[in-house]
Amino acid sequence: MEVSIIKIGNSKGLRLSKDILAQYNIKDKVELILEKGQIILKPKAEPRKDWEKAFRDMHNNNDDNLLIDDVFEDENFEEWK
Repeated sequence: MEVSIIKIGNSKGLRLSKDILAQYNIKDKVELILEKGQIILKPKAEPRKDWEKAFRDMHNNNDDNLLIDDVFEDENFEEWK
């Protein structure tokens, strides 16, 4: 596929179609890889983005209680020694 390099202010860039962005699940960022004379664009996934804020909000709302006990009654700690 051939795409044009376009002027963006003092720089230049690529314009990717909506279909390409959707097909490759590209949101706001890509990883740019320079390898053997090629430029590779790879979707940048941030699956844990904003978790810290979500956990803080849960704590502030008293919604960060354990759903199950962290130690079971029949747990044998001797096995771990």
